[in-house]
Amino acid sequence: MAGTNGKQKTARDMILSLAVIVLVGGVMWLFIPHDDDAEPDIKRVDYRVELLTARRAASYPVAAPEGLPEAWKPTSVRFRGDDFDRWHLGYHAPDGEYVAVEQSTEKASRFIDEASQGARETEVTQEIGGRTWVRYTGGRYDALVLKDTGGTGEADGENAGRATTVVAGTGSFGQLTKMAAALKME
Repeated sequence: MAGTNGKQKTARDMILSLAVIVLVGGVMWLFIPHDDDAEPDIKRVDYRVELLTARRAASYPVAAPEGLPEAWKPTSVRFRGDDFDRWHLGYHAPDGEYVAVEQSTEKASRFIDEASQGARETEVTQEIGGRTWVRYTGGRYDALVLKDTGGTGEADGENAGRATTVVAGTGSFGQLTKMAAALKME
C-alpha cells in the first residue's frame, strides 16, 4: 500500500496547481481593463486607386459614394475585370451593420441573387437620385437594385456595357438608401 500514498499526493498536487492557476487567472481578469461592448477595431481601406482602375477598365459607369460622413468606414474593395467587370466596395455603417455596393455586367438575375445573398424582389420601388431602385428582401441581406445602368447594349451582345448595381447588406433600408443616394457613377 506504499504506492497509494504517492498517487494521492500527485492528484492533490495537480488539483492545488489547477486551483492556483484559476485564482491567478481570475485576479488578472479583474484587474486588466476590458470593454465587452467595444466593437472590434475595423480598419479603414483606401479604395481610390482601385476606383480609378475600375472606372478606366469597366464597360459601365462605376459607382462609389461621395459625401458620406466619416463614420462610414470602407472595409473592402475589389475590381475583377475578368469576372464580368465586377466591382465591390464594402462599408461598415455607423450603426455597426454592413453595406456593400456591387456592380457587374453578369446576367442580372444571377448577379442579384449572388450579391444580395438570396434576397427576393418585392413590389416596392424607391426613387433615389432620379433613379428607380427595386427593393429585395430576405436571404442574408436586404438590397436595393438598379438594373441596366450605362451602356447601349449594342456592342458584342445584348448586355455589353450594361451593368446591374446592387446596394446590399445587413443594414436597414434607411442605411441602404443613404448609400444609394450617395453614389456617383462615372
